[in-house]
Amino acid sequence: MILWDDDQDKVVVDEKFYSLMEDIVKYALGEEGVSIPWELSITLVDNEAIRHINNEFRQIDKVTDVLSFPMLSYPEGLVFSEFYAGKRFRDEDLDGDQLVLGDIVLSLEKAKEQSEEFSHSFLREACYLTVHSILHLLGYDHMNPDDKKRMRKREEEILRNFDMTRGDI
Repeated sequence: MILWDDDQDKVVVDEKFYSLMEDIVKYALGEEGVSIPWELSITLVDNEAIRHINNEFRQIDKVTDVLSFPMLSYPEGLVFSEFYAGKRFRDEDLDGDQLVLGDIVLSLEKAKEQSEEFSHSFLREACYLTVHSILHLLGYDHMNPDDKKRMRKREEEILRNFDMTRGDI
């Protein structure tokens, strides 16, 4: 289940947006082996808000496109599908019977800017950023070259298999 919060007024989104985002989230989680009921939140913000959050939590005083706040922890170098496969979840990882994955904060204003910069649709950019953030919630990172290569490859595989390539939508 996605808990939505739209705290911005720069980019108007409609049911098509929410439906596509829910579909890509469900698809990405399924592709990564999340097979039990899950919960995450997605907060839609503008550039000013995400800059403030980025500064507060990462001490980086600049606008970014998306931030991820994972609730699960993973051993160094392992992701959800490798670490949690066949394991029992801890009580603190669950809210009732739902796995609590974490929070995503997405700047729709920045997504709109980047879609224009990269010459693809706003929906494609929002889906890319959401997949990127989902992978962070599942243990992927891009702090070193090998991890970055692995994460970028997985992002593109998920988007391609979801039938959303760079020129789509």
